[in-house]
Amino acid sequence: MTTTISPTDRQPPVLGAVATGERVFGLPLEHGPLAPATARHAAQPLLESWGLTDEQVYDALLVISELVTNAVVHAQPPVVLHLHATADTTSQVQVHVSDGGPRPATHTGGWAAQRPEDEHGRGGAIVTTLTDCAGTECDTDGLIDHWAALDAA
Repeated sequence: MTTTISPTDRQPPVLGAVATGERVFGLPLEHGPLAPATARHAAQPLLESWGLTDEQVYDALLVISELVTNAVVHAQPPVVLHLHATADTTSQVQVHVSDGGPRPATHTGGWAAQRPEDEHGRGGAIVTTLTDCAGTECDTDGLIDHWAALDAA
């Protein structure tokens, strides 16, 4: 099942086999409040080494932060960040954040629930604004993959 949060005629990115020249990165993250910062600190030098401009790196880091935060706040572990840079003419960076699926309804919140109400609810709009396309896919193992594709040309 795929839910796309921004319209596009492109197909969602696939994490399968990687062709020669493509770049991939994977990082398991803790399921806690430090996960977004850990993801940003690991991704920044990598994205810079892949030739992204300062603005493209900033946008990608903001998308990474939003997707990781949502996974930690709203989902069960594990949380894993995957980055993929295409080697073809589309020149995209794909951000994937996998999680263990929705938290049980009995969960009462956590560190994010302690934040002021006006600090919630804008992540989806931020991701939609900064990306070419984004969506969510479920796999047969119950993991959820939240993905977004950003222009890297």
